[in-house]
Order: sequence, then structure tokens, then C-alpha cells
Amino acid sequence: MSTSRIVQIGLIQTSSEGDPAANTRKTTDLIRKAADRGAQIVSTQELYRSDYFCQKEDPALFDLAETIPGPSTEAFSAVAREKGIVIIASLFEKRAAGLYHNTVAVINTDGSIAGLYRKMHIPDDPAFYEKFYFTPGDLGFKSFDTPFGKIGVLICWDQWYPEAARLTALAGAEILFYPTAIGWAVNEDPAVKKCQHDAWHTIQRSHAIANGVFVASVNRTGTEGGHLQFWGQSFVCDPFGEVLCQAPPDREEILVVPCNLDEVDHTRRHWPFLRDRRIDAYGDITKRYLGQE
Repeated sequence: MSTSRIVQIGLIQTSSEGDPAANTRKTTDLIRKAADRGAQIVSTQELYRSDYFCQKEDPALFDLAETIPGPSTEAFSAVAREKGIVIIASLFEKRAAGLYHNTVAVINTDGSIAGLYRKMHIPDDPAFYEKFYFTPGDLGFKSFDTPFGKIGVLICWDQWYPEAARLTALAGAEILFYPTAIGWAVNEDPAVKKCQHDAWHTIQRSHAIANGVFVASVNRTGTEGGHLQFWGQSFVCDPFGEVLCQAPPDREEILVVPCNLDEVDHTRRHWPFLRDRRIDAYGDITKRYLGQE
């Protein structure tokens, strides 16, 4: 198989310093290190700039939001130009007064913003009170054409939805990136922890298989708020769902993983799931439920 389309993916798994300026300095330094190791497309974890603030509902925490363009995009644009890389930057976006999103800015090699993706699926669970902060995304599921390949970005809770992965792949993405902030209660039963992580791992690998794409999921690590422990274990898998590289659960890590994009076509030729879709029979997928009214 040709090796002409190998792209080096970089994932930045970190713990939070608690301060936006410190987190920005730390993350930009780590992105530079990833680039020095050969990374061409580098992704931050979800909401890299602060602690995961959605553990509680507090109107004062809206002050953490930033505009686009703003401090983060300016910092990352400078690094992208300096290193000639693409950066996937996860941000708390202030779009207008009273209107906020959980957003990714895709920054191109010249420092320009190639586009935005706004998180579509917004959770509301204990310690994950995101509906208080984020308006659901309104930009749809997108593919971004970069110098290193076509990429799609989804965010954390989006990763549980096969519809999101499918539509992003159908838009042309060869790699699905999932900036993530997922963890468990510090005192959670170990057996439950294993089940939770296995489910998270399995669902994303299944998106790779069903769509014939690479999947790159980057999670944060460390304990925040005294009781929420992020489980790290950022990973990249190939279009057959095989894990190519995985970070540890309990420390910071830079992953740099080569991905041969020729494998997308190779896999889809042998497992032609897109060919055999019955698009004439899927109209009911847009309904909430097909059982009892």
C-alpha cells in the first residue's frame, strides 16, 4: 500500500493548572513539542483553557468564555504559523451577550481560522451541567479540508451518537477528532469504572469501523473539584477500529501517531458499508421515537 498520504496526528493530554493564562502557555508549549516530534495536526482536549467548570451551575463562570477571534485563537494561530501545522482548539465561545457555545476552532497552517464546529449534543448529568452554559451547535456536521487531509471534529458527548459520526464522515472527513473531558467520581466502584471506560472506548472504535475513518480522541487527566477524576487514555484507532496508540490514565502525555490515509479507501473497498446503505429506508431516523406514542 502507498505511504504517500501519511499524516502525523498529535494529541495533547494534560491536567489543568486552574488558570486560563497558565493553561494557554502550557498547551501552546506542548503543541510546539508535538510539532517538533513531527505532528502535523494537533488537537487540544475539551475546554483546555480552564478547569472543567461545568461541575456546578454558577453564572460567574460565564466570565471564562472568550470571543473568536480571541486570546486562544491568537495564541494558537501564532503557533500554527510558526510550525506549519493545523491546530484543533477547543474553546468556551462567547458568541454574543447571553449566547455561549462549546466550540472548536480549526486553525490552518497559515494561522487563519479554517472554520468552527459547535458542540451539537449537550449533556446534563451530575457534575456535567453543560446545558446551563452551552447553546446547542447550529453549524451542522462538517469536514475541513486541510493541507494534511480532510478532518471532522466532534466534541465529547457527541461521541456517543453514531448519527454525528456518520454525517461527518459523509461530509468527507477521513479523521474524526473528539476533544473530550470525561471522567468518573473518585470513589466510584472499580467495576463500574471499567464498564464506563470500556463503553467509551468501544463506541468510538465502532465509529471508525462503521465509517471507515481514523478516530482520534483526546481526553484530559487529573482530579478537579476534589471528586471528579478524568481518566485520560487518549487514543487513536484506524479505520478497522484497531488502537494504534493510547495514553496512560493518570499522567500528561503527548501522542504523535502516524496515520496512512490511504487506509480509508483500502478499508472501504473491502468493507463497503457506505455503498450498501439503504438511504431510501432511513427517513424515520429523524423521528424522536417509533414505539408507543
